[in-house]
Amino acid sequence: MDAVGDGCFTTVHVETLREVLQAARRRKVDALLISVHACAGAELPAVARFVREFPAIPAVALVSRHDGLATETLLRLGATGIRSAVDCTEPGAWRRLRDVFGHPVTPAAARILAKLVPALGDAPEETRVFFEAVVRLAPVIVTVRGLARHLRVTPSTFVSRFQRATLPSPKRYLSAMRLLHAAYLFQNPGLSVSDVAYRLDFSSPQSFGRHLKAILGVTAGEFRSRFPFDVALSRYVDLLITPYREALRAFYPLNAGFWDQGSDAPRVSRAG
Repeated sequence: MDAVGDGCFTTVHVETLREVLQAARRRKVDALLISVHACAGAELPAVARFVREFPAIPAVALVSRHDGLATETLLRLGATGIRSAVDCTEPGAWRRLRDVFGHPVTPAAARILAKLVPALGDAPEETRVFFEAVVRLAPVIVTVRGLARHLRVTPSTFVSRFQRATLPSPKRYLSAMRLLHAAYLFQNPGLSVSDVAYRLDFSSPQSFGRHLKAILGVTAGEFRSRFPFDVALSRYVDLLITPYREALRAFYPLNAGFWDQGSDAPRVSRAG
């Protein structure tokens, strides 16, 4: 797995399913791979618990040799709710495994982009790049300055371009996207409010709660019950994309082109 994931994803190895549950709560876990040959019968209730409490984290069974015990265990894993398996004895299996685990977009980002990109319509390519960056980086980037640095844009110019285009601020797009990722995480009953707060790099659950109060006027518990992921995703598009579709069609957040979209943007002069 380390060889397959080299440069594509980071693997975390644990010995028991109890450790898997702990890792899923404390770390940014995007997928679980279970060796059929290392999964004893006593582990199966823990597998079922993981599938039940973390339905948004895909779980895949790995078969590395064929014997009667492996076949029986694979069937029992299917009964716990696992729906994907990879047989690494087949040609091309490791490539498939890399595709399953190494896709550069997380499951949350893939779901968001599947709705957001069509909503953007024929917006310029760099507008799409901006939104893709917001979707992917929102769980780990808290400030517009950090986002601008990643996009290699001067923060003041970056903010000014949104103002001149009469669009919501990049801070609003980023803050709302962070809450959308929170809604995705809340699909997992095994994650508490504290778990979600720390997974999104809030300094404390209280800080997360204050953020929700300031933006939506609700508590974390109310947010979890009133804004399931699909509702939160539709709300993001309805409030921040659809009303501004015309402005977004002529928006260039990363390169001002022939127009000055910020006080410190480069000037372009033309000969008469």
